[in-house]
Amino acid sequence: MVNPVVPSTGALTPLGLDAVRLSPGFWGDLRALNQEVIIGHCLDWMEKLGWIGNFRGESARGREFADSEVYKLLEAMSWARDPRFDELAATVVAAQESDGYLNTRWSGDRYRDFEWGHELYCYGHLIQAGVARWRTSGEHEFTDAVRRAADHVCRRFMDTGETCGHPEIEMALVELYRLTGTDRYLEMARRFVERRGTPALAEVEFGRAYFQDDMPVRDADVFRGHAVRAMYLACGTVDVAVETGDTELLAAVEAQWERTIARRTHLTGGMGSRHSGESFGDDFELPPDRAYSETCAAVGSVMLSHRLLLATGRRRYAEQAERTLYNVVAASPALDGRSFFYTNPLQVRVAGQPAEGVNPRAEGALRAPWFAVSCCPNNVARTLASLPAYLATATADGIQIHHPAAGEITHDGLELRVETGYPWDGGVAVHVVAAPAAPRRISVGEHTEERVWEPGDVVAVELDVRPRWVRPDPRVDAVRGCVAVERGPLVYCAESAAGGPSLELVQVLTGTPPREERADGVVELEVPSAALGDGVVGPLRLVPYHRWGNRGPATMRVWLPEVS
Repeated sequence: MVNPVVPSTGALTPLGLDAVRLSPGFWGDLRALNQEVIIGHCLDWMEKLGWIGNFRGESARGREFADSEVYKLLEAMSWARDPRFDELAATVVAAQESDGYLNTRWSGDRYRDFEWGHELYCYGHLIQAGVARWRTSGEHEFTDAVRRAADHVCRRFMDTGETCGHPEIEMALVELYRLTGTDRYLEMARRFVERRGTPALAEVEFGRAYFQDDMPVRDADVFRGHAVRAMYLACGTVDVAVETGDTELLAAVEAQWERTIARRTHLTGGMGSRHSGESFGDDFELPPDRAYSETCAAVGSVMLSHRLLLATGRRRYAEQAERTLYNVVAASPALDGRSFFYTNPLQVRVAGQPAEGVNPRAEGALRAPWFAVSCCPNNVARTLASLPAYLATATADGIQIHHPAAGEITHDGLELRVETGYPWDGGVAVHVVAAPAAPRRISVGEHTEERVWEPGDVVAVELDVRPRWVRPDPRVDAVRGCVAVERGPLVYCAESAAGGPSLELVQVLTGTPPREERADGVVELEVPSAALGDGVVGPLRLVPYHRWGNRGPATMRVWLPEVS
């Protein structure tokens, strides 16, 4: 199955890139942009900055985890079947040592810094790239190198108490186990999960919670610490739980997810409230202007929600993945695919300054072509490349469409063509192209129909995309007395060009629903507003959050003070 996640058991079976093909539309267009522009953009920057040259033995460039960015790009290339894969993969393979070790930064001084060295983290992304290459095109010189690296990890770490400061390798090893059936990969992943919180790492200035090393995974009741690390660890934990049949471990992650979504997640689906430690805050600590909401944390959140959906079949996980995909993952790349958001705050008070080259900071006021720590562009690239695999699932009696997107779906004799303008329009028409002579169930969100289908049959669904006012939990003190606007899965925001009126003085009147304005297929909204103190009512234009910042430097806010 051509899929980044293929559990051996679960309530739902994922449908991969061999079963789901996107057509032009919201996600089809973005995936095409990824294949035509974003992947090449990432390749060019990593070559220019010497990150790929590290594998050729040139002077070390980039951060200690720069290897992982090359591996993420290789994963994206695999899912996209990019012809540049072989050349880049050969460059990587040539750097591997005889015992399977592969790292361009630490080769002469191995495994001396588990807190910050990122060696095992890099292996995780290497293995995921290998799994992607194997599933899309079969075994290859690169997949052989990946197995040698995984075997090296198992030999070196199976009987120690060590682990990595940045989780990642856990889910990668489980996926390699699923692909090869080699038990030691699953056992190594299980031991890495169980070691965390024993504690397995040294104390650092952010505290052990930064690494999720303050308590065992089973004992935690909420996600905490560095948001990306927390999401990656949770993904690996779910994978281990599913493959070992550990229902207690799976239930622990589900409980952590529930509390985190209810109390520590922004309206957009973004995770991470503190710039210090790129971390979650306390319950209901969700400041809009100081939200970190890293793009990589959103990618991890989507991966986690997808895994929980497959394991349990609960629709709420698909709904959270949808929120995060539309409002954080889709927000990162500019419309031309050549600049990106690293952080995704819900309010920007001062318009950003255009960045021509490498941005040394992870600021969210304006997209940048590249960053000194450029994990997000490559994470976006691999996510968009594999996106069709997240959109639909199957059971023994039919197909479930969790994220409506124009395209084609085939499984077990059932061939469907999906036509939709979602999220701009709510209509979804699922056309039956071919079907077996037996009852099959077709589900689109909550809507389900089951019968014997004939070619030409249509399942028509109208999803609610009417604009709606949203009020925060009153315990979120940073936005108490404010409202936001959503339409379908999209969060909206006010955007003011540099030099325009101050959004800090805007108040909105909520007595009437927002009014829709459509331009070039995109729905923008207008709401009545008044500047603080002057009493004059006028329209305030709102744009989809994922499109803000494409018109040049601007201020922005999602949560708007409400006045009756």
